[in-house]
Order: sequence, then C-alpha cells, then structure tokens
Amino acid sequence: MIDIKLLRSQPETVKENIKKKFQFDKLGLVDEVLSLDVRNREIKIEVEALRAERNRSSKLVGGLMAKGNKEEAEKIKVAMADLGGKIDDLTREEKEHEEKIASLMMRIPNIIDPSVPIGRNDTENVELERFGEPVVPDFEIPYHADIMESFYGIDLDAARRVAGNGFYYLMGDIARLHSAVISYARDFMINRGFTYVVPPFMIRSAVVSGVMSFAEMDAMMYKIEGEDLYLIGTSEHSMIGKYIDTITDENTLPHILTSYSPCFRKEKGAHGIEERGVYRIHQFEKQEMIVICKPEDSMKWYDILWKNTVDLFRSLDIPVRTLECCSGDLADLKIKSCDVEAWSPRQKKYFEVGSCSNLGDAQARRLKIRADGGEGKYLVHTLNNTVAAPPRMLIAFLENNLNRDGSVCIPAALRPYMGGQELLVPKK
Repeated sequence: MIDIKLLRSQPETVKENIKKKFQFDKLGLVDEVLSLDVRNREIKIEVEALRAERNRSSKLVGGLMAKGNKEEAEKIKVAMADLGGKIDDLTREEKEHEEKIASLMMRIPNIIDPSVPIGRNDTENVELERFGEPVVPDFEIPYHADIMESFYGIDLDAARRVAGNGFYYLMGDIARLHSAVISYARDFMINRGFTYVVPPFMIRSAVVSGVMSFAEMDAMMYKIEGEDLYLIGTSEHSMIGKYIDTITDENTLPHILTSYSPCFRKEKGAHGIEERGVYRIHQFEKQEMIVICKPEDSMKWYDILWKNTVDLFRSLDIPVRTLECCSGDLADLKIKSCDVEAWSPRQKKYFEVGSCSNLGDAQARRLKIRADGGEGKYLVHTLNNTVAAPPRMLIAFLENNLNRDGSVCIPAALRPYMGGQELLVPKK
C-alpha cells in the first residue's frame, strides 16, 4: 500500500506505475481516491469548525445560566443539539469515506523499483545469472514420483483417499530425506546469523490483509470456519504479523530471522502435466528468511537473501539460476522480486524452488510496523525469501543426484542429517 501523500502530490507517477504493471483497469482508482480524499478533508474541517462552535456555545450557556437568563440559555441548548446532530452525521460520513479510501488504496499496487524490467507476465521475466553447470545424463531420468516410489517413499493413492488430490504420504528414506533437508536448511541459516523461529501456523484476518493483496488471499488462503483464523500459506505471514502495531528501537535493526512452518495453499487454477506428483500441492513444509530493516538497507538485504538460497542449493550439488520478475509478474505489494530456479535434468529446463521479495514499506504501512530513530518514527522495510521448500526441493535433489542404477548420492553437507549415509539404494 502506497502513502496517500504520494498519491496526492504525484498522481501521474502512481498512474504510470499502474501502467507499467499492465493493470489498466485500476487507473480509475487514483482519481476515485483523490475525490474521496478531498471530500474527507472538507468533512474534517467542517467537523472541527462545528465542534469549536459547540464549545463556544457551551461556555455561553454557562454564563447565561450564572446570570439567571435560563430562557436564552435553553434556546442555545436547542441550537447545540442541532450542532451535535450535524457533527454525528458528518462523523459517520467521514468514517465511511476513510473506510472506502483504505479499501481502494489496498488495490493500488506498490511503486516498483526503477531496476525492475517492464513486462506483461512471467514469460517476460529476465534471467540474471546461472550457478553450476546444468547436466543432462546419458540415461533417462524418471518422473520424480517414480523415483520416490522406487524407494517405497511415497503413497499418493492413500493420500487421495484420506484427503483428496494435492496431498501425499512420504515414507522411509524419502521422508527422512525430506526432514534432513529442512534441518540442514535451518542450521545453514542459523550459521549465517539468522535467529531461528517457529511461528503460529494460523493468523487473524487483520494480519492476512496486512501481508498480502486480496487477489493473493483468495487464491491461497484456507479459512477456518467459524473463526477469525486462516491457515498460513507461508511463515512469512505470521512472521511479519509478529510486528503488527509495534515501534522498534532503530538500534536493534535489522531483525534477521529464519522460520520453519507447514504451509497450506488452495493453489487455485493449478493445472498442467507438472501438477502431478508433489510439484504443486496443498500442504508442504518450508524454511523461510525474514528481514525487518531500515529503508536504506533493504536492497542490500535483498541481495543477501537470494544469494543465501543459491549457496544452499549449490552446497547440495543442484545447479540453479536467478530470474528477475518483470513488472507484470510482481504481486501488488512487491517493489522487486526474483525467483531462484533449480535445474531439472528430466525436463531439461529450470523450475522455481524459491522466491525472494522486497516489499518496501507496504506491509509495514498496512500493519503499522515502525521504528524509532530518536528524531522521529518511520515505517520499516520488510523482505522475505525461501530457504528450502520440500517436497518440491526434493524433486531437484533427486533428479540431480540420481545415478544410472537408481541410487541417489547424498552430498557431504547433508550426510550428518541422514545418519552418515552416502547413498540411498532403491528397494525395487
């Protein structure tokens, strides 16, 4: 959510930003907000004047009553009652305007960083850099679910009977590998100075509307029936919510955190051949990075965050690349974002395994997250990035560490979390 002061002073800048995101249907929101804002400020002036008049009249009544002039005092009291009614009517109108303005402002996208490439959708995202040599072996790489089944490591049929499509049972070596990756990712981030956190896995609607756009919420979040609670789609939601309506001492910034959580997503509109198996699912686990920092430091932390993910994947012998999200692919609250994509030898292409985002002060403005710098309070910047999100990460791991005989090599970094095993041998 942008600052309404920017919209008042530079409406054309806001409109140009909307055009860069190819959201032309939102251009009218700017003028609508400005019109409501003008009327709202007029109402505030009227209410202030009426209250001042009522205060003057109240003092006058007191003087008249002291002099015994009750008849004149009663006439003024009647007029004061009329003033009170006008004030009440205007106050209600003011509240309605403020609610409407807030609702419209939440639909206006954040101002993107000047470095963001302009494009309509994810087909126009820009590759930045590759890390590691992508290899296509001289033997066929099976589909990831088939690799897992060779270890008796997955049961999708039972999961469908229990919960429906988009769920899974992981078992044996594959389940252990899943947990090992999460534990390794946790320690990887702790060793880089991040504080480990396990957050609530449900959040209230006030937090949901503060951390994401309405479109994202509708596509992702599961609502708990009869409760003001939603299942989190990522721990970023509850981690940013931790700071709602707080003022942090500037000297304690930045707050750099790594959080573990299960994640629950509707995945509305998911389709295509790669939706089979465990590529796109309703439930998974993730290790996340969160940063709360001064505005002038957010781009520095943005680069640190995505590099952490690259380093983790390379430590597990997985080639990756970074892909900058173009303007049309940015969610409304983001000012800059890039995806980390892992190499798939089977598909002979890269696929997304993590996303790094700088949201500027958008979430902080919605949730009233501020810092006190001594000379005044200001909105902080918030950032997030995926460390590792199995089981999708397992797809990249299994494909890139698979041998011709179906066994899977365990990189040295992961062996302590796998009981010292260097090789997983299929059971069928």
